[in-house]
Amino acid sequence: MGIRKHIVFGAWALASVSLFGLPAQAEDVKITVWSLDRDIQPAPNLIKDFNALGNGITVEYRQIQFDDVVSEAMRAYSTGQAPDIIAIDNPEHALFASRGAFLDLTDRIAASKVVKPENYYPGPLKSVMWDEKYFGIPKATNTIALYYNKDMFREKGLDPDKPPQTWAELVEAARKLTDPSKNVYGLTFSAKANEEGTFQFLPWAQMGGGGYDKINAEGAVKALETWKTIIDERLASPDTLTRSQWDSTGTFNSGNAGMAISGPWELDRMLKEAKFDWGVALLPVPEEGAQRSSAMGDFNWAIFSNTEHPDEAFKVLEYFVSQDDRMFKDFGQLPPRSDITIPPTGEALKDAGLKVFIEQLQYAQPRGPHPEWPKISKAVQDAIQAALTGQMSPKEALDQAAEKISAVLG
Repeated sequence: MGIRKHIVFGAWALASVSLFGLPAQAEDVKITVWSLDRDIQPAPNLIKDFNALGNGITVEYRQIQFDDVVSEAMRAYSTGQAPDIIAIDNPEHALFASRGAFLDLTDRIAASKVVKPENYYPGPLKSVMWDEKYFGIPKATNTIALYYNKDMFREKGLDPDKPPQTWAELVEAARKLTDPSKNVYGLTFSAKANEEGTFQFLPWAQMGGGGYDKINAEGAVKALETWKTIIDERLASPDTLTRSQWDSTGTFNSGNAGMAISGPWELDRMLKEAKFDWGVALLPVPEEGAQRSSAMGDFNWAIFSNTEHPDEAFKVLEYFVSQDDRMFKDFGQLPPRSDITIPPTGEALKDAGLKVFIEQLQYAQPRGPHPEWPKISKAVQDAIQAALTGQMSPKEALDQAAEKISAVLG
């Protein structure tokens, strides 16, 4: 009995040393990330690489659907079930930041050796700001420019090395390129009654001296009048009012439009589908010397304010930022930073187009930022539809939109 007691006591003593006397192996901090990215896109791949570092932080990933992002994320936040990190569409960023749902990263960014605000294009950087503070970090970016069919330009007596520079030149080129007998329109773009229509029109309003908060400025009215001329003269297809950017660009790729307004996401598709010589030019401006602008798309990273691990979540974002030079090479997305050089692809048409899009990014502006952006955008969409269908004049339509937006802005 005495020996057994000693054995039991000894075993208990060893267990005590193991449990209390020696440092226990700490579990990894778990960080959750939500994003739209599929397996060939950045988020799941960057997370896999981060987890391989074995630095005491493990990231778990969930892919969500575009239509569910806002409603599901806001519901998750309000019930305390939000992820630590989310990728949010840039015009929706202010909705969350203004409600205190996103963590203020201003001090962390100021102390970071990785995240440097001066490295970002102005547009993407502005989209993560609210009340002059940083509530996120740009993830990727894109913009729009003018694609044009150089072969068709030559055929119609237009100089393929001198694409339209002004709105008047754009309309005139569209008139020359339009050929109803061949079912060819001069221009294709999207004026659809959704965010794509706003995305395409807002840069025109901005170049005319307007903006979402002064949508009925004289230059913005001129912009919508120009769009109406293009539709009324059938220089663009009537279904411009209902077709997406993707579908409208397909018209260009098939040779049924001489020019198209779209983004860099079309470059690879164009190389495969377009059986003609094409180029990319900056968006035309109202008149020579006028200010430039362009749309700005893609997503931002943000950390929810009720995360239990803000420091670890920020370390994850710093790792993502450290991999920005892979965004185009590995995933075909443009990094939101001006300090990163896009490597040549070896495709002459694509490299020339990328050069233009990167220049256009210098002028890209966010939609907003404003927490009620969907309501503002809807007012712009309604004005576009009313004007292009002849229900109102462009001025009447934009005056009405300005009233609606003013009520939102307060």
